[in-house]
Parts: sequence; C-alpha cells; structure tokens
Amino acid sequence: MEKTNAEKIKLGIFVIIGLSVFVAAVYFIGNKQNMFGNTVHLSSVFNNVNGLQLGNNVRYSGINVGTVRNIEMINDTVIKVDMVIQGDILKHIKKNAIATISSDGLVGSMLINIIPGSGEAPSVEPGDVIQSFSRTRTEDMLKTLNVTNENAAVLTSDLIKITHEITEGKGTIGTLLYDREMANDLKETMHYLKMTSQGTNESIANLNKLINSLNKKDNVVGVINDTAVANQIKNIVINLQKSSKKIDLVVDNLNTTIDNAKGGKGVINYLSNDPKLVRKVDSTMTNINEASIRLNQNLEALKHNIFFRGYFKKQEKQKASKKQVQ
Repeated sequence: MEKTNAEKIKLGIFVIIGLSVFVAAVYFIGNKQNMFGNTVHLSSVFNNVNGLQLGNNVRYSGINVGTVRNIEMINDTVIKVDMVIQGDILKHIKKNAIATISSDGLVGSMLINIIPGSGEAPSVEPGDVIQSFSRTRTEDMLKTLNVTNENAAVLTSDLIKITHEITEGKGTIGTLLYDREMANDLKETMHYLKMTSQGTNESIANLNKLINSLNKKDNVVGVINDTAVANQIKNIVINLQKSSKKIDLVVDNLNTTIDNAKGGKGVINYLSNDPKLVRKVDSTMTNINEASIRLNQNLEALKHNIFFRGYFKKQEKQKASKKQVQ
C-alpha cells in the first residue's frame, strides 16, 4: 500500500528531529570531552588514582578546563594520567602547579584538581608533566578511624576502672575524697600554709620599710648617700691616714730616743744615770734660789733707800695710771 503524502511528511519530520537530536548530543558530548576546539595535552604521575576513570573532569581553580584522556600504569607504584586541557587555559597554569585526585562532592565521581603554585613561575608547555600530590584515601582514613576507636575503647575501659576505684576509696584520690582524717590533716596543713604566707608577707613588708628607711638622711646609710657628707667623710679619712703616718714617725723617733737612753746614749741617760751630775744640778738650783732670795731682799732695801725711793714711787704711779687707763 502506497504511503500517503501526510505519512511521508511525518516520516521526514521525525527523521529531521532525530538527526537534530543526534547532532546536538554529539556536539554536547564532544564539547564536554574537549573533542572540538584547540586543546593541548598535560600529564601527571600518581601512585594511586583512587578510582579515576577516562573522561573524568580536570579542574583548575574550581573551573572545568579539560578531561582525562588516558590512564597508563607504568609499574606497581607509578600511574601516568594524560589530560586534555583547553588551549586558552594553558597560559594560566604554571610549572609549579600541583595535580591532586579528589571527588566531586561526597559521593560524586573522581576528578583531577590542579592547584595553582605559589610565587612566580613560567607557564606550562604542551606535553609537560606537572607535580602531583596523593591525598589520604578513604580506606586509610577508615583504618585510622578504626584504630582511634579501639584506642578510645581502651581509654574508656581504663577510665571506668579508675573511677570505680576512686568511688571505693582506693588510691590517693579516693583516700583524699573519702578519708576524713586525711581531709582534716590537709585542711590544717593548708591553714598553716596560709598563716606562714601571711607571716612571710609581713616580713617582706617590714623588709621593704627597712630598705626604704635606709635612703632617708636621718640615719647612717642615708647620710652616706649624701654626696657632700660622703666627700667630707672621705677627706676625714684621708687626713686620718696622714695623721697616722705622722704619729707613726713620732712613735719611731720616740722609740729611738728610748732605745738610746736605755743603751747609755744621749743627755737623758747621762742626767739619769750620773749621781754626781744630779747632785751638782741640785746644788746649782739651791744656789740659784738663795741668790734669788737675796736679790729680792736687796731690791726691797733699795726701795727704802733715800736715794732710790723717788724712783720707785714714780714707777708705782706710772703702773697705777696705766691700770686706770685700761
């Protein structure tokens, strides 16, 4: 049966719509996979790709700039990942950039995240291998968390034992909590410590008062702190030193004189040890005294002599007039 024109038109519209959808899908997928436009290749080396697959996104500073083109396992510890990057983004990626493998959200697919490097560095060139950094895997975090849980369980068990012993009054802490005698002793000890602390504070206060009083000028230390007084004391000490030297010289001379006298030398020894000379000196002094008495008698006689009486009266008048003037 021949198709009518209406059916032919419907078939043509369906084919056109299908081709349009197919072209749009190819363009969308190709654009997403960077199959169209200017692209370059970069690579990085990892020891574990953590489930990374072909076609996963490559991000630079949070922007999708390419896709994973190839994953090649070099050996058991080296895996090379080839990336297709948009050409206009290449100038922004520096040689010190670091590639890491992370997930798109908590449960999203894996992707490569390129982190910009710090400082100044030249831009990468097509075919360069950038540095990589392997983050901690989920399995490793779970293992660490498992070990942490086990340790927490052990600590909890030990803590329960310790608290149980404390509540039973065992150990130092339990004794302190439940032994009244020790609690009283500790209380008395703290009381005595408090009293001792108060006494110490009073002693320190008194000591501070004493130190402050030393700087006042009404005591010995304060006087010494006065510059003028200190200079006077210094001069006195210097004079005392000089006087001490002179006294030492006089004492030395006196000792020499005494030694000479003891040794039979000098006038003192001669006068003290010669009896004849002593008797002569005594007789001489006696004669001098007698002559002095006689001379006084003769002067008294002259005063009463008729020839010299006027002279002596004149002398007495002059003495009297001088006394009146004074």
